[in-house]
Amino acid sequence: MISHLRGEIAQCGDGFVVIDVGGIGYHVNVPQPALQELTKQSNVILYTHLNVREDALTLYGFMNSTELEMFKLIISVSGVGPQIAMKILSEITLEDFASAILNEDEKVLTNISGIGKKNAKRLILELKDKMKKKMKGFVPTSTSNINYDAVSALVSLGFQQRESREAVDAVSVDFEEPSIEVIIKAALLKLKEVKE
Repeated sequence: MISHLRGEIAQCGDGFVVIDVGGIGYHVNVPQPALQELTKQSNVILYTHLNVREDALTLYGFMNSTELEMFKLIISVSGVGPQIAMKILSEITLEDFASAILNEDEKVLTNISGIGKKNAKRLILELKDKMKKKMKGFVPTSTSNINYDAVSALVSLGFQQRESREAVDAVSVDFEEPSIEVIIKAALLKLKEVKE
């Protein structure tokens, strides 16, 4: 019904923005990374999904069509609603989410707030084949496999998925052929810097 909105940001809040489109303010729920991007801009375009329930019409907005597509894919899973989908897109990158589904990595999924073992299993079961079709032609390099394993190790140490991914991506460019141990050590130092 509403496929995208283009306008000025009238207000930013916790998990939402209000976009002024021709004098009308649209309240749009957005994932955390999008919110951080949007606070730096005044004119924006958001790709949207209108969720219709008996008691509410809720708009969800995304920076690009890929995020929107992933959101729709996630909410197609039985028992997984828009709130959980937004938590997934706020706490983990699209690439890491796709890798977790394809590698059947429940640990990564259960580290997302609101997702227990049951939901993690359901996400993997219902999305694996769909994800394979979407990721066709995507061949992860050995470096990205090492990066993925390093991120998983950091998550198992208690760090958030997104901050782990950012730290690993930041340090992995410094090495030509890094081992997983080297990346984890460097990423831990990076995470320590950020916390201080």
